[in-house]
Formats: sequence, C-alpha cells, structure tokens
Amino acid sequence: MIATWLPWPFEREYMQLALVAGLTVGACAPLIGAFLVQKRMSLMGDGIGHLAFAGVAAGLLADVWPIWTALVAAVAGAVAIEWLRSHGRASGDLALALFFYGGIAAGVVLTGLAGSLDAGIFTYLFGSILTVRPADVWVVVGLGAAIVAAVWFTGRALFATVVDEESSRVAGIPVDGLNTMLSVLTAVTIVAAMRVVGLLLVAALMVLPVGASRPIAKSFRGMLLGAVAVGTASVVVGLVFARIWGLAPGGTIVLVAAATFGAVSLGVGVRRRGAGDDTIAWQEPAGGTIPRPPGGPDGH
Repeated sequence: MIATWLPWPFEREYMQLALVAGLTVGACAPLIGAFLVQKRMSLMGDGIGHLAFAGVAAGLLADVWPIWTALVAAVAGAVAIEWLRSHGRASGDLALALFFYGGIAAGVVLTGLAGSLDAGIFTYLFGSILTVRPADVWVVVGLGAAIVAAVWFTGRALFATVVDEESSRVAGIPVDGLNTMLSVLTAVTIVAAMRVVGLLLVAALMVLPVGASRPIAKSFRGMLLGAVAVGTASVVVGLVFARIWGLAPGGTIVLVAAATFGAVSLGVGVRRRGAGDDTIAWQEPAGGTIPRPPGGPDGH
C-alpha cells in the first residue's frame, strides 16, 4: 500500500497505514461521541474501554487475535450496561462503575495469568498506530464503515432518542433498540480505536473534538461535522508532530485535540447562555429546537 504521491511525512508505507487507520478512527470516534455527550454519558467510552482491556488480556492468554476477543467483551458489556440502565437495575453511573472496575480488575488478573505475554498489552493500552498491519487497517476501516452507515440511516431517530426518550416513545420511535445500538456502536468504536490511541485515551478522542465543535455549531448536524473535522485534523497533525519530534503518536493526537478544544473555548469565551439561547436542533433551519446540556462536553 505505497502511494508515491503522498508528501513527507506520509511517503512511507507504515505512515500511510497509520494515516488510513487514524483518519477512520478520527472520524468515527467523535461521530459516536457527539451522541454520548448529548446523552450526558461521556464516560461510557472509558467504561467500555476497560471491558475491552479484559478482552485483550483474554485474547493474549488464549493466543487469539485480541481484536476479536476485545470486540466480544466490549459489545457484551455495552449491551449489559444498557440493559441495567434501561430496566432500572442501576443508574447509568452505577452501571458504568460496575463494568469500569470489573473490567479493569479482570484485565489485570488475566494479564497476570498470561505471564510473559503481558508485554503485548501495552500495544492496546497506549496505542501503537505506527505498527498497524494491513490486516489491522482493513478491520478498522470495516468497523468504521459499519459505524458511519448506522449513523447515516438512524441519525435523526437516534438524535431524538438521546434528547428526550419519553417523547420519542410517544412518537413511536424504537427507543430501547436505538439505545442498545448506540451502546454497541460505542463498543465497536473503542475496539477500532485501541490500536490508534489506546484504550486509555480513546474516550478523549470521542469527547474532545465534540467539545471543540460544540461552542461554534448552530445545529447538532453542524456539531457532528465539526467534530469529525477536528478529529481527523488532530490525527493528521498529531502524526506529523510525532514524526518530526519522535513523540508517541496516540498521545500526540489526543493532545492536539485537547489543544484545539482549549483554543476554541478561549476564543469563544466563557459565557452563560440563557434558557432561550441554549438550544440546538438537528439541522438549521428546523421546525423546533431542543435543549443543549449545560457546561462542558460531558454536560456538567
């Protein structure tokens, strides 16, 4: 996969593989993150990431490609979290805490059982985008395509669901199914991104681009597009900086996204919106608006 027309620093194959995987994740992570932010569940990425960590450790122990074991663990955990939340067995925060700590504890135990294999876990915890293979890239692109397709076909209904579940039920929207789908898409995003920025930082790539786009967006759709633009730009700039100065690519990508968020926040200024101004719709113009959660990107 060598594209000779790409300029430095992407003239080498490993950088091109990293670029394709990074751009896919840079677009998909904020795409899902925007719905989580609107739903005030920004920490869900962290919770599912710890479950994926247990899946990776299980894969290393069983000598199975960790991508698949992480995907199974993350999806199963995401469905369980949504079931606990929707059936009133536990609040969203408590459900996340259960799997957050349970996942990381299971990962630690399984990593210890893996013995000499535990060094491989760091590739998934902190990311290793410069060592992705063509097979890894194809998996990431395939998962990314599934994420984009799901959002494309269900975006409006999903938006209505995360804004007001009760009104959506009255309108006949399959709220439970869409909530479960969002949880599964979050799990798929986590697994797709773990080789790019690592399980410990993937939640940041889901939230920070959204935080950077949100203050200047006039509609939810505009916020989605802005977040995707920030996410993909962060990947490109982060890879360039990492190549120039020999930095860790995953951390550099997240730092670029964080710097963008900070710069936008400073540029826009800290201002309190009144109830009449603090609204956002799916698209402008729209036949109505919905409340935007107050505060930062996590809604607090």
